[in-house]
Amino acid sequence: MAKTKRSKSTESKQPQKSFSLKSSKRTKIIFGSFLILFSIGLFISFISYFFNWQADQSMLGHVLERGKTANNWLNKFGAYISHLLIYKGFGVSIISLPAMLFVTGVYLFLNLKLFKIRSLWFWGFYLIVWFSLSFGFFVNSYPILGGVVGYELNDFLQDYIGKLGIVLVLIFMLIIYLVSRLNLTPDALSKSFTKHKENVKEEVSEVKFERQTNSEKTNTKEEVALDPSLDTETDPSHPHDKDVEMESTFSEKSLKEPSEKEKIVIKSEDEDDVAMEVETTQDEEESDQLSKKLVEDFGEFDPTLELANYQFPSIELLKDYNSGRGITIDQKELEQNKNKIVDTLKNYKIEIAQIKATVGPTVTLYEIVPEAGIRISKIKNLEDDIALSLSALGIRIIAPIPGKGTIGIEVPNQNPSVVPMRSVVASNKFQNAEMELPIAMGKTISNETYTVDLAKMPHLLMAGATGQGKSVGLNVILTSLLYQKHPAEVKFVLVDPKKVELTLFNKIERHYLAKLPDTEEAIITDNTKVINTLNSLCIEMDNRYDLLKDAMVRNIKEYNTKFKARKLNPENGHKFLPYIILVVDEFADLIMTAGKEVETPIARLAQLARAIGIHLIIATQRPSVNVITGMIKANFPARMAFRVTSKIDSRTILDAGGADQLIGRGDMLFTQGNDLIRLQCAFVDTPEVERITDFIGSQKAYADAHLLPEYSGEESGIGVDNDIEDRDKLFKDAAEVIITAQQGSASLLQRKLKLGYNRAGRIIDQLEAAGIVGPFEGSKARQVLVPDLLALEELLKNEQKS
Repeated sequence: MAKTKRSKSTESKQPQKSFSLKSSKRTKIIFGSFLILFSIGLFISFISYFFNWQADQSMLGHVLERGKTANNWLNKFGAYISHLLIYKGFGVSIISLPAMLFVTGVYLFLNLKLFKIRSLWFWGFYLIVWFSLSFGFFVNSYPILGGVVGYELNDFLQDYIGKLGIVLVLIFMLIIYLVSRLNLTPDALSKSFTKHKENVKEEVSEVKFERQTNSEKTNTKEEVALDPSLDTETDPSHPHDKDVEMESTFSEKSLKEPSEKEKIVIKSEDEDDVAMEVETTQDEEESDQLSKKLVEDFGEFDPTLELANYQFPSIELLKDYNSGRGITIDQKELEQNKNKIVDTLKNYKIEIAQIKATVGPTVTLYEIVPEAGIRISKIKNLEDDIALSLSALGIRIIAPIPGKGTIGIEVPNQNPSVVPMRSVVASNKFQNAEMELPIAMGKTISNETYTVDLAKMPHLLMAGATGQGKSVGLNVILTSLLYQKHPAEVKFVLVDPKKVELTLFNKIERHYLAKLPDTEEAIITDNTKVINTLNSLCIEMDNRYDLLKDAMVRNIKEYNTKFKARKLNPENGHKFLPYIILVVDEFADLIMTAGKEVETPIARLAQLARAIGIHLIIATQRPSVNVITGMIKANFPARMAFRVTSKIDSRTILDAGGADQLIGRGDMLFTQGNDLIRLQCAFVDTPEVERITDFIGSQKAYADAHLLPEYSGEESGIGVDNDIEDRDKLFKDAAEVIITAQQGSASLLQRKLKLGYNRAGRIIDQLEAAGIVGPFEGSKARQVLVPDLLALEELLKNEQKS
């Protein structure tokens, strides 16, 4: 019974073969064969019509009557369709229609690409109309030549442009066809004429050269016969004879079979010298010609083709907080501040020759020109005194302003205005920015939109106290790129230890985010997973450098340009490379938990990754030297500082003071390694980011997020750690620390031995395998099983003996 059931189930699972038109290949074969046969029948009926059209005129009104027949070779159907297309249609020019149908049918039947068929049909109908109009104009007494369409079209045009106008239209239509279809331009004609002349000259020169070589051969034969010293049989090693042989073989080969390698013989005047043969190849030109042909046939490679219908978010999704009001200038406030500055400086016997005010969104810049002989340092030291007289928070003195012969005093406005993200995104500077990765930071003191290129930074370091605008600044950067770059061109790797700041971007995971394989969420919130992601980016960096080396280019821009021009073969592993941007929202937390295991790959990426399109944006609340180390600062020339709490923090992040004098709420200093620029960061609120991500997330996306290379980290395990040879070098030191403190925790090893979280965890697992600490007990510290250091020594000796 079991066997019968099994046989029945297998029989039921076998697919039943049935005729179906769903398969595109079958449909093409069927439809192609129909077009081929139909075109043949149409051609036969057209040819028969030219002989029998007069005899079949009386039958046209009785097509449906079965008793009557027509003289056409396809009977009534042939007579009717020929009368319809030739007499009532376009005349004799319609005879090209069967040819077009036949070619289309062949393409479909053989499953060939149809991109050339469109051109065939367009220009075919173009010629049909042109010939119909021409016959209707020049031979209108024979309606069968131009058809009713040509006659009526000619009659209609004569009413408006006359006969001369029709002649001009016909000439213009002919020029369009010759230039666009046949490429018969004056340059092409002159080139073909000169090429024909060169070919004639080459043929003449070849004939002359052939005669010359033949005469040389006969002369050499005569010389050999007359002079016994030149006989090849008696002296085959004679150098003169070798030269004669090489010359003759070269001339014969070059005349008979020209190959890719061209050989040239260079012969010295000295008879005893050896002749030298030079080979030249043209491989590079052939590859260039191949890539040019591919571009001509298929066009340049378009990375956005997979999401061709992707729509960028509109500006309407952003809110206009100022509702078109702009900056309000308070004349009374400006006058008061000016008088207080002048009076304060006069109290210290500093005279001012000129003063100028530039009103910005949150800060007004007063530029003063002191009298001759006044020392700049004297004004710089009065920063606190001027702040006291103005009763303002965050006075900053720039002495002198770079590029100007003035001293700047920045005074916060009493009523600062918000810089909406909508205004900077809609600005011409951002919309028309010719940059790879444009970012609209905000507005300067002179109320101009400030746009920078992340690709030229190439990495950005952000710092600022809590609540001063770092998270908004990150949203501004990400929003700017979402408004400018297609999902195929840029990918984000987001690290969010706070778990709440960047979660909105989960909605665009399959559009813009990148992640490790076999991970559920693209946004990394677990610090232990950051190390694997950073090491995976290092692998991606090395892979990309290998691709650049094979392509013989220096950076990602040249590589992608070459790939779009179809000069790189995808079968050799080449592909379009999107920019990858790593965003870390709280770097200090990573350093505290992972230490060197995070700092090392980040420093490596910062040093090398800019050429291959991986850029880093790192933000931190605590810009101290143990978080922002010298290795990191050296590779992050671009710095963005919001308000910090002390001058030391300002010097750490900017290598200069001033960040402690900012007024907060998006007020920031920005530098790219040269001058400090004071900006008011644009403001984009959480609901605006949510609307943008909803708009993008609702569109068609890729199947998954962009996958980074797989990285297999060193995972701890008791079975492996039990091997004495595989133990960590600091195993004994860690055991002594644990036993001395009688507390088995990884955090204790991190503090005492200055280890990263992963390494400390592995050592704890090794201590557990050795029987020094107990098993994991949740939030509690592990139990220490060895009472003192003497017991530890005894335990280790016993292990070595065993």
